[in-house]
This record gives sequence, C-alpha cells and structure tokens, in this order.
Amino acid sequence: MKDKWLQFVILMLVMMFFGAAAGQNTEKPSMEKTKGIQVATFAGGCFWCTESDFEKLDGVTKVISGYTGGQSENPTYKQVCSGKTGHVEAVEVYYDPAKTSFAKLLEVFWTHVDPTDALGQFADRGPQYRSAIFYHDEEQRRLAEQSKESLDASGIFDKPIVTEIRAFTKFYNAEEYHQDYYKTCSIQYKMYRSGSGRDDFLKAMWGNGKRHLPKMVDESAKPDKDTLKKTLSSLQYNVTQQCGTEPAFRNEYWNNHREGIYVDVVSGEPLFSSLDKFDSGTGWPSFTKPLVPGNVAEKEDRSLLSTRTEVRSTHGDSHLGHVFPDGPKPTGLRYCINSASLRFIPKEDLVKEGYGRYLKLFEHK
Repeated sequence: MKDKWLQFVILMLVMMFFGAAAGQNTEKPSMEKTKGIQVATFAGGCFWCTESDFEKLDGVTKVISGYTGGQSENPTYKQVCSGKTGHVEAVEVYYDPAKTSFAKLLEVFWTHVDPTDALGQFADRGPQYRSAIFYHDEEQRRLAEQSKESLDASGIFDKPIVTEIRAFTKFYNAEEYHQDYYKTCSIQYKMYRSGSGRDDFLKAMWGNGKRHLPKMVDESAKPDKDTLKKTLSSLQYNVTQQCGTEPAFRNEYWNNHREGIYVDVVSGEPLFSSLDKFDSGTGWPSFTKPLVPGNVAEKEDRSLLSTRTEVRSTHGDSHLGHVFPDGPKPTGLRYCINSASLRFIPKEDLVKEGYGRYLKLFEHK
C-alpha cells in the first residue's frame, strides 16, 4: 500500500525536490557516540511513522530512517520493498542518556507498534515491515528481552509477542526524500498515516490511559550514597553498604514461605527464588542457588579471623551474606542471606512490579 502511495508522491513532489538524492544510501557505524550521545535501532513498520513517533520524545537528538537486518549491501527502497533483501524499514534513534534512557525508548516503541503481528505492521504487509529491536550491546539486549517478556506475561495482548530481538549489524540510510518525511510532506504523511490503521489501533490499545505497560526495572543503576541513606533504613544501609549482619530469627524473611522472588533492595536485580529457599535452622533466609547466577558475585572474606566466601549483588554491589558448602542437594550449597539486603516480590505482583518474565516459574501449582 505504501509503495503505491509513494509512487504518487514521487511523481508529484519528490522528483522535483529530492530526485538527485535518491538512491544515496550510506552505512552508519554501530553504537556511534558523540559527546555522550547514544544510539538505538528499532523497526516498527513504516519508518515515516516510527521516525515521527521517536522525534517527539524529549532527549532524542535525531532520528534517521533506513534499512537493516538483511544481506544486501547498500539496498535501495525499491529493493527492500520487494521483500527479498532480508532488510526491514528501521530507524536509528540518537538520544542523550542524561535526558532519557533506553528503557524509555522501549516504552515508546511498544506503545507505537502491534507486537503480535509477524507479517507486517497495519496496512503495510511483508517481511520488510515486521517489528524488531536491534540491540547494540548486552545492556540493550537485556533490557529489550526483559521488556518483551514482561509485556508478554502481562496479558495486555491476547496473542503472543512476536517482535524480534536481534544483534545490530549494519544500518543503511534511506534515500533523502524519506528523511523527516512527516515534516517535508506533512499533508501526504497525515493522509497515509490516517489511512494505515496505525492510530486507530494505538488508540484502541492505549488511549485514555486504559492500559499501562508493565514497570521497567533498571537493574544496573546504583544510587549514590546520599540517596541510599535517604531511601534505605539504617539496618538496610548498614548491611548492604557496610557489610553488617542482622540478628538471626529477628529479620523479615527467615520464615517467609510465600511464593515469589527476592531482589536486591538497592538495584532491584533478581537474586533468589522461593523455589530454592529452605529452612537451614540458622535464622536467616537460605537458598540452594541464585535465581540469576550472573547477578550474584562471590568474593573472598577474611574478616572474623577466618576465610569465608562473601556474596554480593553484581550491579548494586550490595553485601548480601555468605555461601557455605553445607547445603542440601542438588547443589550442596547454602546461600545465607540477610533479609535487609532483599525485597520480596510475591508471585501475584511479579507482572505489576516488572518481573513478569519469572511468573512462569510458578505455573507448576
């Protein structure tokens, strides 16, 4: 549909003003950073619309329409529209991390596409219009997968989320007449967008605040000490920041038997599951293994005239407790953890709190 519309526009307007620039595609470098500016890459169907949606966000410095994800070098619009190059219409979003974040970009993305459509977006059909997130580093990958899993688990959509999450490779700028199309050809753009069905769908899904995305948890951020002193209790601060130890049997979670997960009280990163919790008789919460091994770091501890293995959260760098080789099967380990280092998320609140991807762990009951 958009191809036919574009033919008309090219005949009436584009060839008059931008013909000389047509076909001039350039490859853009991965994760370009200029004066702290970062880049993210999204495919949301028609790049005229996706570009327009992202440029409205405060902190976005520029958005470029183009092609990515395929095999052909320097593809043209006509070649991509054939659906044979493997490319999708996409945008590169340049943003100032001091004003916005990748997590915020993800929120904009999810609320401006139909993530359940694997065959295109709205009136535009074909593999070149499918939705995708192209991550530039492991942090983007983690956040993208987390947001997708949480959205899928939320039940907001009655069909599975099929948006692809792929590693970024190369990006090719689209022809010049595609750039800022919503500005340079505003009348034609508004007519196209109105007729595409995109805004009708978005209004039906998200209009008037009828639905809200699951909470996004930034597990990599650690507040400064002054903030922590204000947000943590004196016991939580002493334990997590000064390697303190809370009293046995007089702490919040030693005898907690509810189903759910335990996250770092500082960073929110998932640490342990109730499925791996056991009664060690010590008076502290004890687990046989971490929920996410990469979120629990080990460190040699030579305090108290002995050598022990301290465990800390990877991103929040919170002191959690110690691990001992005297636990039950199957690991034989006992992660002895301070309740003050943890926040418990019951299974019924996992989606609301942004941890919906762990809900499936408790589907056995």
